[in-house]
Amino acid sequence: MKICVVGAGYVGLTTAAVLAELGHEVYCTDKIEAKIARLQEGVIPIYEPGLEEWVARGMAQGRLHFATNVRQHMEGSELIMIAVGTPPRKDGSADMTYLEGVVEDLAAAIGSPKVIVVKSTVPPGTSAWIESRLGEYGVPKAWFEVVSNPEFLREGTALMDTIHPDRIVIGAASEEAAQKVKAMYASIDTDYVFTDRVGAEMIKYASNAYLAMKISFINEMSRVCDVFGADVTKVAQGIGLDQRIGPRFLQAGLGYGGSCLPKDTIALMHAAGTRGVKLTLLRAARQINRTQLNIYLNKLKQALGESHQPTIAVWGATFKENTDDIRFSQAIAFMKKLVRQGWKVKAYDPLVQPSIRGVSWSSSPYEAAAGADAVVLATGWEELVHPDWAKVKEQMQGDIILDGRNLLDPSVMAAHGFRYVGVGRS
Repeated sequence: MKICVVGAGYVGLTTAAVLAELGHEVYCTDKIEAKIARLQEGVIPIYEPGLEEWVARGMAQGRLHFATNVRQHMEGSELIMIAVGTPPRKDGSADMTYLEGVVEDLAAAIGSPKVIVVKSTVPPGTSAWIESRLGEYGVPKAWFEVVSNPEFLREGTALMDTIHPDRIVIGAASEEAAQKVKAMYASIDTDYVFTDRVGAEMIKYASNAYLAMKISFINEMSRVCDVFGADVTKVAQGIGLDQRIGPRFLQAGLGYGGSCLPKDTIALMHAAGTRGVKLTLLRAARQINRTQLNIYLNKLKQALGESHQPTIAVWGATFKENTDDIRFSQAIAFMKKLVRQGWKVKAYDPLVQPSIRGVSWSSSPYEAAAGADAVVLATGWEELVHPDWAKVKEQMQGDIILDGRNLLDPSVMAAHGFRYVGVGRS
């Protein structure tokens, strides 16, 4: 197939690379000329393990192309995939500005039958709105079908999530359009969920809402474990073996962040609210996530005791390991809380050094730990979970390790002379 992917951001670029790998001729388009120029030179604007190699291979094989003339490639492709961002507005609703621009381009470019695939995360009813809007622009209904095909990528494992997905969801108004999209993934062996378009849009939002609630649930349980002296990692293991629950996303810690869960939960709450539905459970999950940082801050204060203006080393700034994404990062939010205490904060991350008032950046975890009263593990990078602990102890002024991701072994920390501080760890 000849496919035009509109949007060379995280989802668009990753999906384009995978589609080229599957043998399609893919034109990944974006109106930001500097971004496309760099991609044409093989420079990847995001960090995703393996993506640079996949893009290079697709380009070398002549199957993956990058271009700014969006309308031209829309016109010449049989399938058009929308992968532009829908960032949150101040009121929590999804900002559809970029998508509205794509619809304008579609209206000007469609001159023959097309299948329009909505990969962007959008509120329920968006696919129907696109169809209606194109009709208002005068595009004959016989010339296009709009299909919802949401993505379920995890940053850090996006390529494998696309090649080996848990499922592929296709929401279409006609069997012919649904099968056309399925054919695009013909070589991928997985479960296919066929539904209507609003159903597919809801599956995406509901998936992220459930994951956010699952993380908040185990974080709330960690607070209960704390006061009763139970180990939340054992509790998570025990309940995760129940097939009705499952083990994934039961990692207690600072809370969830990133580009999806915070944005999509509030967007779903806003969308539901426009129809008079109040999502009480989801609202509670967001509240737990907001207050989880305070639990860790209070733990750290208690461990520091009467220490005045301590020096805190924070290891990790991205919202999770194996990505350079700092959007809604709980690690950064925690740094800001530490700064507001009037404390000195030194930070290290393998990939990023965002400008944060009151935070100085180090070139290694050991440099960050030098002279620190406490080290905070805020992101689960491998080099931060398994450093040379003897060297860390030698560098530090104090002896506190605050485990914000529940990835460290308290007994190992004790053996190296550290005071281990966690939440829900006995």
